[in-house]
Amino acid sequence: MIDENDQILYVGKAKNLKNRVSSYTKANGQSTRIMRMVSLTHAMEFVSTHTEVEALLLEANLIKKLKPRYNIILRDDKSFPYILITGDHKWPQITKHRGKRNRKGEYFGPFASAGAVNETLATFQRLFPLRSCSDSDFETRTRPCLQYQIKRCSAPCVDRISYADYQAVVQEAREFLSGKSHVIQQALAEKMQAASDELDFELAAIYRDRLKAMAHIQSKQTINLSDTIEVDVIAAHQEGGQTCVQVFFIRSGQNLGNRAHYPSHNKDMTSDEVLAAFIGQFYDSRPAPRQIWVSHMPEEATLLEEALSINAGHKIQISTPRRGDRREMLDHAIMNAKGALQRKMAENASQLKHLKAVGELFEMPKMPERIEAYDNSHISGTHQVGAMIVANRDGLDKKSYRKFNIKNLELAPGDDYGMMREVLTRRFTRLQKEDPNRIGEASGSREQWPDLVLIDGGAGQLSAAEEVFDNLQISNVTLIGIAKGPDRNAGRERFFMRNKAPFSLPEKDPTLYFLQRLRDEVHHFAITTHRAKRSKAIGKSPLDEIEGIGGKRKKALLNRFGSAKGVADAALADLENVEGISKRLAKVIFDHFHEER
Repeated sequence: MIDENDQILYVGKAKNLKNRVSSYTKANGQSTRIMRMVSLTHAMEFVSTHTEVEALLLEANLIKKLKPRYNIILRDDKSFPYILITGDHKWPQITKHRGKRNRKGEYFGPFASAGAVNETLATFQRLFPLRSCSDSDFETRTRPCLQYQIKRCSAPCVDRISYADYQAVVQEAREFLSGKSHVIQQALAEKMQAASDELDFELAAIYRDRLKAMAHIQSKQTINLSDTIEVDVIAAHQEGGQTCVQVFFIRSGQNLGNRAHYPSHNKDMTSDEVLAAFIGQFYDSRPAPRQIWVSHMPEEATLLEEALSINAGHKIQISTPRRGDRREMLDHAIMNAKGALQRKMAENASQLKHLKAVGELFEMPKMPERIEAYDNSHISGTHQVGAMIVANRDGLDKKSYRKFNIKNLELAPGDDYGMMREVLTRRFTRLQKEDPNRIGEASGSREQWPDLVLIDGGAGQLSAAEEVFDNLQISNVTLIGIAKGPDRNAGRERFFMRNKAPFSLPEKDPTLYFLQRLRDEVHHFAITTHRAKRSKAIGKSPLDEIEGIGGKRKKALLNRFGSAKGVADAALADLENVEGISKRLAKVIFDHFHEER
């Protein structure tokens, strides 16, 4: 369904399209939401599919892509991290993986958060000392790294472990992640006892430490569902017109964590309707487990099972446990959903209070629904970056954060005003192009207009921002500069507005704390972005820029000449004598470093 501005209002499916559309023409018995949607509908588009299952999959895909105003929409749709044991290298690597599973290897998960994966990997590497370095680092190592010194890696890069022994550790890791931890635990205990009997106490201590690490992981993850191979537990709780959906990931009897989701929907939607839409969108781009336990059975559960089974390539069952440990696990998920929703509602009430206070403070015509804060970061003009953070009714909206690499080569190093002008120009030029009518996310726009822009800086930064807004003819966005007070003391900040004298707030004013938090958040985000860019540049070698130089050839060049500078200063004849470097490639390397000279 489409409105007069060609914005998508609703996407729906039906086995019989004629009956479905006809139902909207009946004035009696319709909810307020449906009546409002029908009144806004200007045109309709129809897509025929071969089967109802295909229609269900298409509906979930279109809702995620278009975000229609009157559909139930899963907002937080980030991919979940996995633990990956790679299969495209002779010496498998264990690492964290997020995104498409297109790399060859075995994936274990999903985990609820990156923190859960990092914590598991940190303990896991004490248990199974597999390499975590990239393939390029592995190829260029000439001596063991720190991971080997602290017994987190067996250093296969420099042959400190045989291939057969390394593969044995890899197999143990696979079995542990597949739920066979008790078998490995027993084998390690036997090895520890055997080493102790032979008076090899150093080896026995290594096995003892590995047993401790295994016990640490088991104490955090194991739950009383030993007969369950893989299951997602999905529970919904509704209150105050909002819904929280908790998803627990259970794999091989281990709890890999949980995450709360808050789908966007109208207040008259029931829990089973929300769960039906949630499940379709949640598994649209990620593999579903063989079992899904739900707190409210969707009306089209059989159709959902068939659709998910087609996507996953194996049979999937949706059910609601009624008794025993399984019911206890589902009740635990429901309790978590209730607690998370109540906390969110309390936080939202507090956030709403702060937003209203900000609107009154800056004499805005209405409460700001979206605040964007901006800051820059650099060191002596190098690795210059800009950053933007977003706050709205739900708090900090981290999926809307943006990073800006400064591209203007004509800027003087460290020109903060010029950097701010570039960032704001790029941001609002794009916004004018993508959403000129300021309709916002509800219409499916990728971007949304802010009501208030907060600049980390004083009169100079504010003046640069005003210049951009004047050039772009933007007049209905409030611009504020926030500068640290004398001696950069928190609590003595001064606020700058157009056509108004600078002013300060009392040190213990709650609105001041709120604005400080936004300023500190964008400052931290800008610094973190800058450090990441700087660290990437530090780790980059001039040899990486030369076509045809991979890990092995780079290692050979560094072994021969000691450093990239040594390679740059080497004569052509010396380059030709390096193992693996042909005369043609030696000429390419030589020209790369001497062309400008």
